[in-house]
Amino acid sequence: MEYKFELMTQEQAEDIAYNWHYHDYFSFYDMESDKEDLDEFLNPEKRGRSYFVVSNDNEVLGFFSFTKVADHTIDIGLGMRPDLVSKGNGQDFLKAGLDFAKTTYHPKSITLSVATFNQRAIKVYKKVGFKENHTFMQDTNGSRFEFLKMIYS
Repeated sequence: MEYKFELMTQEQAEDIAYNWHYHDYFSFYDMESDKEDLDEFLNPEKRGRSYFVVSNDNEVLGFFSFTKVADHTIDIGLGMRPDLVSKGNGQDFLKAGLDFAKTTYHPKSITLSVATFNQRAIKVYKKVGFKENHTFMQDTNGSRFEFLKMIYS
C-alpha cells in the first residue's frame, strides 16, 4: 500500500476529533477523552506543521504527529482510523511513518509513548524495532495512567 502524508487541515482535525471512536478500552484514545489533548489537536496554531494525515487513494487512514524533543530526536504520536485497527495494518502504517520521519527530519532517534495497557501496540512497536526505555505516570483522560517510553534508533 502506498501512503501519502499531507499536513492536517482543520476539517480533517475536526473529523478525527469528533468522529473517530474506538471500542472497549481503546476508547482511551478517543480525542474527546481528554480536553487538553482535544484543544491542542483542534488548535491550528498548536498543531502547527507537525500533524499529518496519512491517506491512500484519497482515503484518510490515520495520522502522525512529529515533534522535535531534543537535538536529533523526534517524538511521534499516531492514530489509525478505528475501523482499520486490528486488521494487520499496524506494522506497515508505522513503518511508513518512520520512513517519513527519517526523510523529512533526519533524526538519530525516534521516540513514542504508549499506555502500558496497550500491549497490542507495544508488540507492533517492538516488531518494527522500538526498544523499551522507561515507564512514567501521566495525568490524562481524568485519571493517572502508566506509559511506556520507547525508542527507535
